[in-house]
Amino acid sequence: MTRVKGGNIAKNRRRKVLKAAKGYFGSKHRLFKTAQEQTFHSGVYAYRDRKANKRNFRKLWIVRINAACRENDISYSKFINGLTKAGVEINRKMLSEIAIDNPKAFTELVKLAKDANAGKVKKAEVKEAPKAEVKKEEKAPAKKEEQDLSKLTVAELKELAKKKKIADYTTMKKAELVEALSK
Repeated sequence: MTRVKGGNIAKNRRRKVLKAAKGYFGSKHRLFKTAQEQTFHSGVYAYRDRKANKRNFRKLWIVRINAACRENDISYSKFINGLTKAGVEINRKMLSEIAIDNPKAFTELVKLAKDANAGKVKKAEVKEAPKAEVKKEEKAPAKKEEQDLSKLTVAELKELAKKKKIADYTTMKKAELVEALSK
């Protein structure tokens, strides 16, 4: 039986590996065997470091929050404990952004946490305020949708037509739906 070298398929596979190994040091970007070995290792490192990255960022956010807390005469652990007692659900990423961009707002959060630790703030009081703001925000986009119907998809337009009880909305095209809804 004759020997089969693989031809274009093997060449393309090797070329793909060498392309992935571009920029590696020494023979790791020139020779197929070492390049393939290095790309396997690179994949392992990338997978591992994607997981480690999440840990590293959380550490960074905690360090930033702690620094801002120390400026406001409270420890990080007491601050987080106060926020949980007060029912404030802000993640550490947002807290660190607030600490950097808006120190006054962060100071208000620290006061809230101190009050919650002292027992002055109840959980129910704080949770009602954000719910009211969310309801206002939900109503606002509905008005925008009514004003600019041409940007909506056909499915969204059909839902609006169904709510307004327009007859034969299922067979209408987009232009007809926009016209019927704008009346």
